[in-house]
Amino acid sequence: MSLEAYPSPNRMEDARRALRRFFGYDSFRKGQETLVSAILAGRDVLGVMPTGAGKSICYQLPAVLLPGVTLVVSPLISLMKDQVDGLTETGIPATYINSSLSAKETNDRMRGIEEGRYKLVYIAPERLESERFLNLIGRIEVPLIAVDEAHCVSQWGHDFRPSYMGIVRILPYLESRPVMAAFTATATDVVKEDILERLRLRSPERVTTGYARDNLALSVARNTDKREFLVKYIRERTGQSGIVYAATRREVEACQQHLAKLGLRVGKYHAGMTEDERSAVQDAFLRDDLQIIVATNAFGMGIDKSNVRYVVHYNMPKNLEAYYQEAGRAGRDGEPGECVLLFSAADTVTQKFFIEQSEADEERKRNDYRLLNDMVEYANTSDCLQRSIVRYFGEEGGEPCGRCGNCTDTRELRDVTEEAKIIFSCVARMRQRFGVTLTAKVLRGANDAKIRQFGFDSLTVYGMMSKTPEKELVRLIHELIADGYLRLTDSQYPVVQLAERVRGVIEGTERVMSRVEPEAQATRSRSRYGGGRADGSEAPYSEELFAKLRELRKKLADREGVPPFLVFNDATLREMCQRLPASEQEMREVKGIGEAKYAKYGAEFLRLISENGSEQ
Repeated sequence: MSLEAYPSPNRMEDARRALRRFFGYDSFRKGQETLVSAILAGRDVLGVMPTGAGKSICYQLPAVLLPGVTLVVSPLISLMKDQVDGLTETGIPATYINSSLSAKETNDRMRGIEEGRYKLVYIAPERLESERFLNLIGRIEVPLIAVDEAHCVSQWGHDFRPSYMGIVRILPYLESRPVMAAFTATATDVVKEDILERLRLRSPERVTTGYARDNLALSVARNTDKREFLVKYIRERTGQSGIVYAATRREVEACQQHLAKLGLRVGKYHAGMTEDERSAVQDAFLRDDLQIIVATNAFGMGIDKSNVRYVVHYNMPKNLEAYYQEAGRAGRDGEPGECVLLFSAADTVTQKFFIEQSEADEERKRNDYRLLNDMVEYANTSDCLQRSIVRYFGEEGGEPCGRCGNCTDTRELRDVTEEAKIIFSCVARMRQRFGVTLTAKVLRGANDAKIRQFGFDSLTVYGMMSKTPEKELVRLIHELIADGYLRLTDSQYPVVQLAERVRGVIEGTERVMSRVEPEAQATRSRSRYGGGRADGSEAPYSEELFAKLRELRKKLADREGVPPFLVFNDATLREMCQRLPASEQEMREVKGIGEAKYAKYGAEFLRLISENGSEQ
């Protein structure tokens, strides 16, 4: 399908028509219209939008309307391929150039770029070190450069890549400076400023749509038998796609083997595998041939699968930015997703080991310890988990989400104000110079050499909580840290200190509440498939028809050699089940069905719906 010119002087009207034609949507999502409008007006932009919020449309749509070729800088080969496959399915000519191509394929694509065959070209930042490529783009019109995963440019981000620092090297080679558009899902205020400076954005339109993901249910399971929890959890979600993140290759191997022995369709992914092995596993997962992937964080930004229903972190990640990026792989299609963190104290030890073994300088290590402490606080907080995350990224927390594990906790609150006062007193009498474990040992009255060395066995608080198990004391101290009564220093061996919030407890104006730690359970999600009416209720539909549509989608995807979600995502299939379209016009009213996709797949889905209509 050739791209037509859009002659209207109103570019946003053109954009809305293109949105319907290519992507099958009648309206923009939050933040998209502002960013698209700014780019079309020639302004630089910085878009911080959560995973699944539609960042890619913010630069893909302008690329269709602008002359010349838009360059998209993307960090991973697999991510480029998914994006290009998706654009091709919508009828937009796009390609990528990376190290996976042969010399002939690269030459053919370079020739195609110069001949104007593509509207978007995806490249890795390293490609900008090629004089040949730089000379090529100097001969063509480049109106827009989009930088995906822009947090990689910041050394204070969770995934710093030095190659991103060279992106601005491209600018002198171009006849006129293009619009620079930077996008990321997560960025603290420090990282945002770093992006602006290092990509040399000029008075950009800045849009942060919010970090809350309304379709995700976050939860933390503490001190549980992880393997037993995971098996039960997965078995209760038969047929759903999921990702299990583990901290080490060894953990990935052991976990994957255990799940495979139980008959589950599970693959593994880590940096110790060959590139061909990793590629084969990822393709099998994208095509729904594998239900589950067990992976290290090497399986990060490269996954663009829209129908992942859950992400389980078998081990705690190094920081909240990494956690939220990875957890955000769930529910990219807007349907309900679950994000479960299995937390244990051993995870902290593992992450500290990684920090110490790194070649980072001392300033970077101190920053990494601070970020790790923030992650531990999240794992221990009694506050709304979604609210904790958005506050971490600098937003007002707002009301509790009502979905996370803390918000739905039905246990009665227990007043632990007196216990908290004893802990505060102990921290103060230990001169705020020691860690969580030693503080708990003093409170327990442990016969410990270090306690005797510092004379802590003579403190009035020594042994005052001897009836409380040390494990429970450590948990309570961490909860007080997470809730802002105490704080930890940013070091390999963090020290517990009093925070300002303690004052209200000491003065008697604030009570400290806690819940008895429960036995962790792999609770079922509230809705297997989400969405529904504007009032939040679920529009009824046939699960049987939904399953048949998924089968047809898999068959067509295998025929075309693309992942099923690139045919139609789960949300589009569900809407088909609810609307039961009987004509092309009715089918085209379903969200996510543009001209190219209807021409390619629409008739077969209409036929299946018609054949099953009498059964509904």
